[in-house]
Formats: sequence, structure tokens, C-alpha cells
Amino acid sequence: MTMDGVSVIICCYNSSTRLHGTLSHLRHQKVSPSIPWEVIVVDNASTDNTTAVAHQCWPSDVPTSLRVVYEPRLGLSHARRRGFSEASYDVVSFVDDDNWVCSNWIELVSEIMNQHPEMGACGGRTEAVCEVPPPFWFEKYKRHYAIGAQADEAGDISQKKGSLWGAGLTIRKTAWQKLLDHGFQPLLIDRQGANLSTGGDGELSRALHLVGWGLWYDPRLQLQHFLSAYRFEWRYLRRLCRGDGAASVFWDLYRYALSGDPPTVKEKLKRTWQWKIFAALTKTLLYGGKACFSHEFGREGNPDILVLESFIGRLSELLRARKTYRLTFNKERLNRLSQGYFIT
Repeated sequence: MTMDGVSVIICCYNSSTRLHGTLSHLRHQKVSPSIPWEVIVVDNASTDNTTAVAHQCWPSDVPTSLRVVYEPRLGLSHARRRGFSEASYDVVSFVDDDNWVCSNWIELVSEIMNQHPEMGACGGRTEAVCEVPPPFWFEKYKRHYAIGAQADEAGDISQKKGSLWGAGLTIRKTAWQKLLDHGFQPLLIDRQGANLSTGGDGELSRALHLVGWGLWYDPRLQLQHFLSAYRFEWRYLRRLCRGDGAASVFWDLYRYALSGDPPTVKEKLKRTWQWKIFAALTKTLLYGGKACFSHEFGREGNPDILVLESFIGRLSELLRARKTYRLTFNKERLNRLSQGYFIT
């Protein structure tokens, strides 16, 4: 039985050099004695001394416990699933190994989730802490790094935005269990070690919405996101955009399930693999041409390059999923999804 309280889950892969700041901010939380909480570090097949560092960073006088559990299956989705299974409390807050939460984080997530029992997840505002001065283009594209506000104001963003960032994502364990009861199996492969796959956060948010839970944004949930120097390489941002493009293929599935049957023949055609291939190929060629003939070609900060990367990612994923697309997007499955069930 899940109890009222907050479980903080830190999913780690070779995190020994990043954990100090993350655990320091958690050690100094100002938490009412009426709110029980815990910290669980999920060591996701690390090859460094992540486990030892986690224990070293948590002295015995901290008024709550820290546990380290080992998850041998490499991948963020596996680590999150293990975190849920280990959590003692209903409010499960996922804090990345480079996230530094505000001093009242535990109090706030407990308050928000208790005041809004219809919400399956909540998230907050993030601020960048940069290892080196960021490049000139960073401010324009910082949302790709989950930096800034997730909405204009606090409230339910289920209809407006439809997803929350993974950094500081807090999920109700009973909502996660409902997903499992309805046969949820993620279609997207999230980060696996050094592999920069993306989209799992967006899929999880959309899946929660699909089974009837709301998504809440509150800017009081302040989080600092430490960004290492390598993340400011232009090629890194290009890889992020390509990953987002690939993930968009499967985000379409949730959008279709939420919107219901298409009202016109044209809208039905737009859902077919052939139409999507044609559209993605056309836009890839269009933005490829714009990028090649632009005076900014090859220069960092060129927005056409990032749009091109997104469509290359989408086109590549459509080609890869050709054999399974009809099975994934068939009418029966969409009807089942619209009713909140993931098993076909």
C-alpha cells in the first residue's frame, strides 16, 4: 500500500561527478515533520563509483533516508520503472543527477499534489547553471534543454501544452499504476547510457492525460539545471532536434487518440504512412535547400538547420517504422487508446 509522502528518485548512469550538487540541495530541504520523505538513487548499470559517491554525499545526520538500488537494464525508462517500484510514497519526484531543486521542493510537490488530486503529474520552472559561458544562440533555443517556464501561468496545462519536462517531473504513483493496469508499454526508447534518444517524458505525459489525469505547472517549483560544456556544442543541439523529430512520429499516436476520428477524408489520408512520408520528405528537401542556399549555411545558430534536423529525424523514424506503422496506428488501437487502454 502506497502512503502519503514524497519519494525523490534520482536515475543515474555514471553520475559520480554530478551527484554532489544534486544531493547537497536535497540534504538541505526545509520539510515539515508531518511530511515523510525519502531519497532513492537508482544506479542504472553504472561503470563508475556512483553508488559509493551517493552514500558519501548523505551523512547520517540528515533527517531522512537515502537508499541506492541497482537496475541492470540500461535505459532511463527502465530506471524510472525501478524507481516507481521502490518508492514508498504516492508522490514520486524524479530529479535528474544534474538538477538542483529549491529548498522547499518537497513541501511544494506535496502541497500541489494534495490540493489537486485530479492531477497525475506536475512540473516547474528551470534555470540554467552553465559550466562555461553559453553560446550566442542558447537563449533562443533553451527550451530544447528544458530551460525556462513551461507555461505562462500556474495551472492545468493538459489541454494547452499536453506534456511536462522530465527535469523535476513529479508523478502520482497511483497514476503510474493506472497506466500499468491499462497495459501501458512505452513506444519510445529514452536515454540509454550515452545514447541521446529522446521523447520518453513527452510520451509519459501524454499517456497520463489519455487515461484521465491532468498535468499541472507551478513556477514556484524552482529547479537549477547544471549544463556541462559539451551540451553547448552546436552538434549536440542538432542531435536533440533530430531526436525530437523522431519522437514526433509516436506523439502523433496520442494526439490522434485524444482527438478522435478524423472529420474528413483528407484528414484520414494525412494519418497514413504514405502521406506522412511525402510530407516529411517534402519538408526535408525544402529546409535542406533553404539551409544550403542561406548565407548562414554551416554557421552555428542557423534555425533552418535545426528544422532540417527535426524533419530528418522524423523521416528516418517513419522509414524505420514502415513495417509496424499500420499495426501501431490502426483504427482498433486508436479506438482502444481513446478509451484509455493501451493493449490492442
